[in-house]
Amino acid sequence: MPLAVDASAWVAGLLIATCARYELSAPMTWLRTAVLLALLAVALQGLIGHFHHLYRGRYWFGSFEEVRAVAATVLLTAFLLTVTALSVPGGHVHVSTPVVGGSLALTLMFGARYWRRVRRERSAPATPSDRVAVLLFGAGDACRELVRAMLRDRHSRYLPVGLLDDDPRKRNLQLHGVSVLGGRDHLADAVVRTGASVVVFSVANANAQLVREIRRRTLAAGATFKVVPSVAELLDGRIRVADVREPRPSDLLGRRQIETDIESIAGYLRGKRVLVTGAGGSIGSELCRQIHRFGPRELMMLDRDESALHATQLALHGRALLDSPELILADLRDRHRVRSIVADRQPQVVFHAAALKHLTLLERNPAEAVKSNIWGTLDLLEACGGVDTFVNISTDKAANPVSVLGYSKRITERLTSHTASASGQNFLSVRFGNVLGSRGSVLTAFSAQMASGGPITVTHPDVTRYFMTVQEAVQLVIQAAVIGRPGEALVLDMGKPVRIADVARQMAEQAHQPIEIVYTGLRPGEKLDEELFGHDEHDSRPCTR
Repeated sequence: MPLAVDASAWVAGLLIATCARYELSAPMTWLRTAVLLALLAVALQGLIGHFHHLYRGRYWFGSFEEVRAVAATVLLTAFLLTVTALSVPGGHVHVSTPVVGGSLALTLMFGARYWRRVRRERSAPATPSDRVAVLLFGAGDACRELVRAMLRDRHSRYLPVGLLDDDPRKRNLQLHGVSVLGGRDHLADAVVRTGASVVVFSVANANAQLVREIRRRTLAAGATFKVVPSVAELLDGRIRVADVREPRPSDLLGRRQIETDIESIAGYLRGKRVLVTGAGGSIGSELCRQIHRFGPRELMMLDRDESALHATQLALHGRALLDSPELILADLRDRHRVRSIVADRQPQVVFHAAALKHLTLLERNPAEAVKSNIWGTLDLLEACGGVDTFVNISTDKAANPVSVLGYSKRITERLTSHTASASGQNFLSVRFGNVLGSRGSVLTAFSAQMASGGPITVTHPDVTRYFMTVQEAVQLVIQAAVIGRPGEALVLDMGKPVRIADVARQMAEQAHQPIEIVYTGLRPGEKLDEELFGHDEHDSRPCTR
């Protein structure tokens, strides 16, 4: 029990400090006073530690978070003991006793926690023969956390036997007893030397070329290639053994580290009433997941698809009874219903993600795009007169539009901008390209075609598109409300455009049987290359407010 350990540390520390001052011949009066002081120290440690959540199950015993709480508690306790020593008449407590005793007590507390942590991390969770030997590429923070999890988890089927990293400064590095064996050029040799059958790619921020090269080298060495998810994919930011998975096409397209001003985001979302339209879609559901982290006063999730709302609530809470007022089943085409919802629930921040988005279908059914994308957005804008912040999610197809989808989203940008200029409120749009893994995206289509044996259909060998992961897109959408100015259309930095034919080829290479790639020609309303800015638009970078 942590409190018993800390109480014993205080008693030992103060008695040792008293005896040391008198060279082991302290008068009985001083020893009795030291005992009383130790009892006071135990009481203060328990009381202050309670307010620091030290003995209330918040921290793992021996974790760095607990160490910080212990240090703060001991320092405050020692200060109060020193004040007590100065106020005791007769001089039976020397001022140095609480200071020296507190230092000794803190050392003993840290020592006990370190000993417990070392024992826990070095305890063998399973027989090595029962586990799969793995190499980890990338000896960074994600790797350190994963190695510790593999060694500690008694149910883990992975046993780390070596690390690989291209940084020459890490050649002699060891993480929890696992050594760096070299860089990417040593991968094949390390597989043979250690007997590893799996290589786990554990670099959180890696470009597409590195991911593909390590995968190629791994497969050439006869091992299985796996990856850990990016931190943005993890709900609490912690990597566990169960998170190790097969690579997805989004992994092979690269990972970019998103620098997000978390404090600014938390500041404008915490304690606010937030409405997300299209909450059951790919973007909307991820918006809800990330907004939920920042502690809004109320998160309202609106969609016309009841099954999609059920899935979003299940992903958010691990349960979905559909009996919570956070779920709003409604269609943006119903003007009176939209006005009633906004008037009753009074959201302060609105993220408008609801829209029809399939280009070819909208080319054949343009009236539906007008009803949902244009009229639905206009009705929502008119209903949100009292909203502080409104973020309209648009698409790069709105730049120099040639399709029904592009024109409809361009009009929503103009409507949002007009509302901002007329009201002076913080209404703005965010424009980005294809979202990896979203419903109906090219990767989803390619995966379905591969599952049925092919072929993979690509419209043109030279067609390019901008790609983002859904986590990346949503982080930037949320931050846009902080840095954007009323009426602006913010264009997210999506890196360089990607050739769709290259994506198809990379996915085909992962198939267990040969997959043919067939070119079908550009469809009506489709561009060869997407644009980020229209001919009459200027790239003006906003400053962070």
